[in-house]
Amino acid sequence: MAEPNTPPADDVALAPYHAALAERRLLIKRCAECGKPHFYPRPYCPFCLGDKTEWEQASGAGTVYSWSVERRAKPPYVIAFVTLAEGPTLLTNLVGVEPDAVAIGQAVTLDFEERDGVPTPVFRPAG
Repeated sequence: MAEPNTPPADDVALAPYHAALAERRLLIKRCAECGKPHFYPRPYCPFCLGDKTEWEQASGAGTVYSWSVERRAKPPYVIAFVTLAEGPTLLTNLVGVEPDAVAIGQAVTLDFEERDGVPTPVFRPAG
């Protein structure tokens, strides 16, 4: 059984994604057939079901689509859906921000935190 946050050793389809994370880069997929970007990475397009997808590096710019604060945790933390400048929306954490200062539409930028030895994409306020 794999350790938490550790990709399965035989997951060849996601190897580029995990290699990019190790370099603190975030990759998304774009369909070569319909042109739509998507996240989470998978070998087929969730929009047209095409099997010709290509890796693309995300710019790291995004905006808060929605968010919630886990207040039972000490310290509280922010869970958010962030829409990337490229289009896809991903579930992540917001860091470096007071939980009550988050706003829908707020500009955020990509960062990484080590979790169980694996760089994990998180976002912090832009600027």
